[in-house]
This record gives sequence, structure tokens and C-alpha cells, in this order.
Amino acid sequence: MHYFSLQRLVWAVFLLPVSFSIYAQPRNQVTQPSKVAPTSQTAVSVVRKAGLPNHPKLVVGIVIDQMRYDYLYRYYDKYSTGGFRRLMDEGFNCRNNHYHYAATYTGPGHAAIYTGSAPALNGIVGNEFYDRNLGRLVYCAEDTTVETVGATGTAGHMSPRNMLATTIGDQLKLATDGRAKVVGIALKDRGSILPAGHAADGAYWFDSKEGNWITSTFYRNDLPQWAQDFNAKRFPEQYAKQKWETVLPLDKYTESSADDQPFEASLPGEPKAVFPHEFVTVAGMSKFEVLRTSPFGDALTKEFALAALKGEQLGQDDITDLLCVSFSSPDYIGHSFGTYSIETEDNYIRLDRQLADLFAQLDATVGKGAWLAFLSADHGVADIPGFAKTYRIPADVKASGEVSEGVKKALTDAYGPGQWTLSYFNQQIYMNHDLLAEKKISLDDAYRVIKRALLKQRGVINLVNLHRLGDEALPENLAILFRNIVHPNRSGDFYVLLQAGWFEGRSKGTTHGSTYSYDTHVPFLLYGWGIKPGQTLRRTRIADIAPTICALLGILEPSACIGDPVEEVFK
Repeated sequence: MHYFSLQRLVWAVFLLPVSFSIYAQPRNQVTQPSKVAPTSQTAVSVVRKAGLPNHPKLVVGIVIDQMRYDYLYRYYDKYSTGGFRRLMDEGFNCRNNHYHYAATYTGPGHAAIYTGSAPALNGIVGNEFYDRNLGRLVYCAEDTTVETVGATGTAGHMSPRNMLATTIGDQLKLATDGRAKVVGIALKDRGSILPAGHAADGAYWFDSKEGNWITSTFYRNDLPQWAQDFNAKRFPEQYAKQKWETVLPLDKYTESSADDQPFEASLPGEPKAVFPHEFVTVAGMSKFEVLRTSPFGDALTKEFALAALKGEQLGQDDITDLLCVSFSSPDYIGHSFGTYSIETEDNYIRLDRQLADLFAQLDATVGKGAWLAFLSADHGVADIPGFAKTYRIPADVKASGEVSEGVKKALTDAYGPGQWTLSYFNQQIYMNHDLLAEKKISLDDAYRVIKRALLKQRGVINLVNLHRLGDEALPENLAILFRNIVHPNRSGDFYVLLQAGWFEGRSKGTTHGSTYSYDTHVPFLLYGWGIKPGQTLRRTRIADIAPTICALLGILEPSACIGDPVEEVFK
């Protein structure tokens, strides 16, 4: 038998009995050492180190919203040894980790990381999507059957019900008969709810109107006392009185462009996108909304995560718990200022310090080596076209209505007036199937009409028929990205593929959502319990994260998982 196959067999034989003995225990009961004789020194070194428990007390899942892979190395010399570099130098680094589908947005990213699945199966095909059964646009975490807990508005009308698969946390709950604690935290509701999953003890997000961390009645009918105590400290009001100034002198930001750039978007109420930034509340904006586009949003998130760590007593007994933390501010900052701005560099230097503090607190409360962490991102981001053009790199922006108006005109010219499309969203065209059937027009005929028109537009490289991907002349790895977003009730019929470096609808700043490497290539780092330092350049997928964590825990992977454990982690 090949050595690697034998090693995998040994891992399976050793781990499963051990993990069963772990999760069969009631909460707070001391777990006795496994009586199963270890059959491989390799397996023993992966599962257990001397003086450490035979399972992690706490798993901490960290998602950085809009973190491109190159940020790990571009700012490496300015990171402390306790944050990103701790994970990189002492953990395992999957350096060629990519998204396995075309919809590189926040909701799908968080869902895919924790379900190990794809939009085609977990149903989260976009932050918003057109639902053919409901006949309208649906927000990925919306739930009108629940109420807000912790504030008076509608920001809490949210739950994971639109996600059609289980998560790591759900599987951990099932494996422990509900005794594991699972908590999700993020400024964004979708960044908290989708990772925490269906069976979580709580998911908490930030209400910009009242400055409170809130939840919904899907999880509980009142805020826990620790969350009430945190809200009572009024951190948002303290942050709003401060200015965002650089943590280093401006001339030290050598990985960034000069501060004053015409293609960067300014914060509300500011005349220019330059330091220092002040937090101005403008008419029609929630009082604390602007804090999201600053390092204070990350600080607020970290502090609330530490409050949850203490308040829920996570990692304090013999049942593995899960804390899901998503840092949302890098996304807001990146959208406004771009990938080579001083604002982005400054925020990552500051975020690194927030992570270092979080890890130090985990060492102190859970125990060094007793917790397991993984870090990834929900998507990457494109360079601002204005910035790219300074290097003569092809890039540009299409006006918001350019594609949809072109489609409408082409279909009207060919078939006469009518509501031929239901929506154009996430670069996908949703056709009106009922009208096409009534007029006896096939989808293939409509596709040809639209394609002829759109290929004449600047920046459009192809129109992909999501119903006939086998017929499309696409690179095979690109075709897979499209296959993985096809959910018949929630996906469109045709996908508008833009040229690399192009996107729609922003005159300043940047965005994401494409199939290109700047959007798909994101970090995947593992650190702590059971992890040996190492790296792989083999291409791994976001779908591999959940089964890797579940294999380390010895539990079943999520219900719609399509990924595989990263085998190098277990060597």
C-alpha cells in the first residue's frame, strides 16, 4: 500500500475513537485519556501534544472582509510578531487558496467558508438575489418572521433561514448533543449570522442607528447580560469623537500611493479622501454608520468578541466551543480607498494589533496551545481602475445601467415590447420565463440575441449561458466557477463576463465579485492546537476549510460540503 494511503488509514482508525470519547462527555465532565493504542507517531503528533488536551477547547474562525492574499506579504514587515505573523510563522499557510465559484461577495463567502459548500447547494448566491419563487429580490440573511433584540428598529429582522446547508458550528452542536457553544460576531449581520449557522447559541451584529450590538429572536428573546453591559459602555460614542490619524508617519507608508488621489472616495462630510479623517454625521445617515469605514470598527468588533469570550465562558470546559469573528471594516475601507491606499495599509497595521491582542487574551483565558484558529477572507478585491491606469494596465468602469439597458433594447428590437427580464443582478440576467414561453421564444434564441448586443459593448468579454456550460468555450477551471453558482430558483440565466480589471457602477473606489484571481485568491491560515508549522502551494479551495476543521475535530463535515480536508495539514 502507498505510504500516504496507509497514513490516511491510520489517521482514520486513530482519530474516530478518540473524537467519540471526547464528544460523548457531558459538559464539564473530565475526559479520561483514550484507551485506544496509538498506531502511528504521525497521528499522535497531529492530534495531541504533550501537556495539551486531546481536542481543542475552542476553535476561533476569523474572516477578514475583503482581504486579498497579497496583503499578508505586502505589509509583512510592519506586522507585529503576535498577529498575522504569528499565524504565518508558527501555523500552516495554504498559499494558493482560491474561491471555487464566480459570486465573490460577502454573503456567499461567509457561507462557503463555514459550509464547505457552494452557492449552487447552500443557496447563498449573492448578498442579494432574485428569488423566482417569491418574485422579488431577497437579502441573503433577511427574515421577516423574527424581531430585533437589543434595539428598536428593523436591523434585527435577520436569520440564517435562507442558507440551505449546515455549518461547522451546526455539526459541532450535533456532535456534542448541543453542549458545544457556538457564537458569531461581526459588524455586518451576514458576516455574523451565516458563519454561526442554524443551531448557534447566538449571532450578534452592530446597529449603526443606536450604536448597539444586537441579535434577533431567531436566537433568543433578550440580550445576554454581558452584551447589555458592553452596550452600556457606549464605545461607539467614544470612537466617534476621535479622528482617524495614521499610526505611523505618512512617509513610512512605502507600500501605498500618495495620500491625495482623485480616484479614491471620501468619507461622508469630508471634502477630500485624505488624513486625518473625522467622523461627520450627514443627513439621512445613521449616527454611527461612518465608524464602519475606519479602524474603530475592527476595534469595536474585537472588544465585543472578548466580551463574548468571557461572558459565554468559551473554551472553559471539556467540550470544544466555536467563536466566529468577522472583521468587516477592511471591506468598507477597501471599497472607498482601494488596494494601494494609505488608509488600507494603516488599517491592516492596526488590525494586526487587534489580532495580536485577541490571541494574547486567548492564551490567557483558554491556554496557549489549547485553542485552534483559522483565518480566511470572504473575497478579494480589484485595484481601482484609475490606479491601474497609472501603470497602463487595462481597466475601466461601466455605468450601472449600461448592460441592463443594452439587454432591454436588444430584446425589444428582436421581439417587441415586454418585460423580457426580471432582474439584472450580480452580473446575471434573469429572464422572464413565462413571457418567453407565451411568445414561444426559447432561452437559447434569447441568449443569442443578447450576446450579439453585449459583445459590442466596451469591457464585455463574453456572455455565459448558465444552462449550457458544457457548450461554452471557457477554460475548464473557469467553467467550474460558473457551475458552482447555478441554483435554479436563485441564479440568473446568463452571466455577463467582463474583462479583467473592469467592473460596474463606481466612479470612485473599487469593488469585487468577479472570477479573476484578485477576487478569488485569499488567505487560509491555520494555527494552534494540532497544527504544525508548514505551507503548501498546491491549489486549495475555500470549500476545503470546513472539512479540514471538521477532520481535526473528528466530526462529520457540513451537510452540503463539497470540499476535501487539506491533507498536508495532517502530515
